[in-house]
Amino acid sequence: MHGILIIAPNWIGDAVMTQPLLATLKVQYPKANIDVLASPWVAPIYRACSEVHQVIEAPLEHKQLQWGLRKQLAKKISAKKYQVCFVLPNSVKSALIPWLANIPLRVGYRGELRYGLINLSLDNPNKIDRPPMVERYLALSQPLIEEQAFSGAEKLTPNLNVLSEASHSVKSKLSDANITSGDIYVICPGAEYGPTKRWPSAHFGQLAQMLMASTPSNQLILLGGKGDQALTQEILLDTKQYKRIHNWCGNTSLDEAIALIGMSKAVISNDSGLMHIAAALKTPQISIFGSSDPAHTPPLSNKAKVIWLQLPCSPCHKKECPLGHLKCLNDILPEQVFATLNTLQS
Repeated sequence: MHGILIIAPNWIGDAVMTQPLLATLKVQYPKANIDVLASPWVAPIYRACSEVHQVIEAPLEHKQLQWGLRKQLAKKISAKKYQVCFVLPNSVKSALIPWLANIPLRVGYRGELRYGLINLSLDNPNKIDRPPMVERYLALSQPLIEEQAFSGAEKLTPNLNVLSEASHSVKSKLSDANITSGDIYVICPGAEYGPTKRWPSAHFGQLAQMLMASTPSNQLILLGGKGDQALTQEILLDTKQYKRIHNWCGNTSLDEAIALIGMSKAVISNDSGLMHIAAALKTPQISIFGSSDPAHTPPLSNKAKVIWLQLPCSPCHKKECPLGHLKCLNDILPEQVFATLNTLQS
């Protein structure tokens, strides 16, 4: 086999959790080029994967058919003569390009009437007793690899690399911000999914104050997308007396975010894409869970500690608290997170 194509998922965290699949395929087919078709949103994750030969970026938008663009991409991909394609999203539109490109073997989970578009399909895992996402993606390789190789690959955890260009860029930004000494703590207050994954901004603000007061040289950087600006502004209001807290939300590329997380002392985040990046970089981290299930999407790192209250009403997997109290997050106090932070393995 000399050519493998991966159709990437649309979320950063999911993209990180596909890396063990790539590693498994590379071990089984060391001479094969593994290329990834990804949106610009998740493409940086695959640039940070050493197994990937080429990242094919395409502006494929969520819930949009974009038939003309998909036909153009299929024509381009057809010329590469891939033998197999792993279609990681469950949508029917994600299976169109490899089908149009006449890739002989198209592997994926059953979903959205994809019969024929996917010609080697696996049953979706039970929604009640769901395996960790990394295992769900890894299982797609099972039909194409030796049994012994698969059993060994189950133990793999995501691993990302920091690009040297991104590292240089971040070091320049740190210098411009006069961050030249002290430990850097990265706070990621956002979560794209919704409010039930976001620890309250006031709690983040109190935690930031504790970190600033505990060690005079500590530097805090708020990290996230432009959509997290409202959250960061609330945190900054609580910490305005400190000059060592810096708002980088919306001002970094994902490549730079990966580099910054890789050089930080620790990361404090919700269950988000940046949480999974920190785990894949083996950066010490605190992961705060509310409505989601840490058994399904845990930070896969021995340097990560999860804080989850395991209330009877969680995990509910809802975007808004159905009971209206959000106790699963509100009742996780800053003092608990700060105390746990001090136990992290550096």
